[in-house]
Amino acid sequence: MITVTDLYKKFNGTPVLKGISATFEKGETSMIIGTSGSGKTVFLKCLLGLHLPEEGTISFDGRIHSNLSIKQHRQLRQEIGMVFQGGALYDSLTVEENVMFPLKMFTNNTYTEMLKRVNFVLNRVNLYDANKKFPAQLSGGMQKRVAIARAIVMNPKYLFCDEPNSGLDPVTATVIDNLIKEITSEYQITTVINSHDMNSVMEIGEKIIFLQNGVKAWEGSNKEIFKTENEAIVNFVYSSNLFKKVREAYLNEIK
Repeated sequence: MITVTDLYKKFNGTPVLKGISATFEKGETSMIIGTSGSGKTVFLKCLLGLHLPEEGTISFDGRIHSNLSIKQHRQLRQEIGMVFQGGALYDSLTVEENVMFPLKMFTNNTYTEMLKRVNFVLNRVNLYDANKKFPAQLSGGMQKRVAIARAIVMNPKYLFCDEPNSGLDPVTATVIDNLIKEITSEYQITTVINSHDMNSVMEIGEKIIFLQNGVKAWEGSNKEIFKTENEAIVNFVYSSNLFKKVREAYLNEIK
């Protein structure tokens, strides 16, 4: 579980995050949404330790991030998996080498042990016989699955995803959504996803936090988001005519 309390972050004196508090539970997919400039990317980077907040605390299962020693920071980093927006795979490395990279960096396992783990996670994300291929030989969806395999190869407690469906077609995006949710539930990972994809929000958003101008403007589930009267989130989530009709149909059905 990750607990955030009264988080404040400024850049050049300008407030970006303004007293955000939130709790992210293990085994749950949590979505951070908001317009450009809302602070969601800065918030994610604070959770990852890439930005240090001026005020507030971030706790990983009781361990307050700012109070950790260098050794404890290193241990925490090994418990975190990250899926980057563009995948961030090494073009010159094969799929197998990309996924094995964290194991080489942070473990003393033998090559046989590492290869066994690599094969396990590749099979888990439904990538068979892709070990010796290079990223350029894979589709966008397959590259994202390699990125997810690399993110979970260290068996992390915490998984962060930045726009995991960016650049994917709707069918492939749904596959990636379901894969992330399955892995989160199966391994009881605390998963936090930055997303602007409303299909993902509606599909796997067990907890949704809506940021607006650096403030947490709304919090709820993908079921509660249909019923909210919060004007800001209604205008954001249901900006398209299609989603407006979906919401209207849902509200009419539950009357």
